[in-house]
Amino acid sequence: MLPVKDLKAKKHMQVSELLKAFSTCGGFTARKLADALEILKKMLCEKDCTIFLSFPACIVATGIRGVLKEFVHRKFCDVIITTCGTLDHDLARIWKDYYHGSFSLDDRKLAEQDIHRIGNVIVPKENYGEILEKKLQPMLKEIYEKEKSLASYELIWEIGKRIAKEKNAKSSIIYWAWKNKIPIIIPGITDGAVGSQLWIFWESHRDFVIDTMKDEHLLSEIVFTSKKTGALIIGGGISKHHTIWWNQFKGGLDYAVYITTAVEWDGSLSGAPPREAISWKKLKPEAKHVQVEGDATVLLPLLFYALIDEMPERLRSKARKESE
Repeated sequence: MLPVKDLKAKKHMQVSELLKAFSTCGGFTARKLADALEILKKMLCEKDCTIFLSFPACIVATGIRGVLKEFVHRKFCDVIITTCGTLDHDLARIWKDYYHGSFSLDDRKLAEQDIHRIGNVIVPKENYGEILEKKLQPMLKEIYEKEKSLASYELIWEIGKRIAKEKNAKSSIIYWAWKNKIPIIIPGITDGAVGSQLWIFWESHRDFVIDTMKDEHLLSEIVFTSKKTGALIIGGGISKHHTIWWNQFKGGLDYAVYITTAVEWDGSLSGAPPREAISWKKLKPEAKHVQVEGDATVLLPLLFYALIDEMPERLRSKARKESE
């Protein structure tokens, strides 16, 4: 048995030191966060381990977009599965700002002022749908003239290529996904403002096709050719399900870190813990896994900054090379 140790005050403590201290303080979720860091480090340094990053769109409306962008920039993942809203927020914020608000704002007044609310983030109408229509319709026309049928990941790379010249391009998840050739799969591609722009364009270009089966084919190639797979899964919904669903076809994930605020007793997948995934063979019984309960806007930055403390200046490719 290991004794519970008190956290000690220390000036200029690194985030990685704090998480290591969490592993000995026995503080409920704190220890889980320390376990999550160790699993992520193993995934990053494991030879031939393909890493999935899954997350919902809501956190892209916050400053956590910068953390997700760095995961892609530093090649800490091989494939992303997310929702259409990720495209909405990531692109809109290249050109326009989102603002601090409050959970308790009067939503009737906000509607009268053409202001949208995402939790305690507020977005003027012209900074969301309007700017996306202005910017995307010319891009879609240009893409259509080159290729009339694309998978969602191909479409996103084409958009990434075209935003490269924008002043704030390097703040974008999409830009770095294109730059590093990391596919972003959107199973629910029409469920968002970018999806609406695709529909608007399709109404006058009926031979324009988003080929979701091509996305699925890519996922099959990734899964069936990977010796091992791991996943950092933030939140739930279609992104989480598509990630673990595909991995069942190879006997399950070898590593998994879940971050969620959902509960399991309502039967939702968002709250389903790793042990439930084992019953479906979406996660191997012997897999290294942990579920950390809490707000990803707090927990994800702690994990990320601890990772770069532990792996300074190391891109994924270098980590792999050193593991050989």
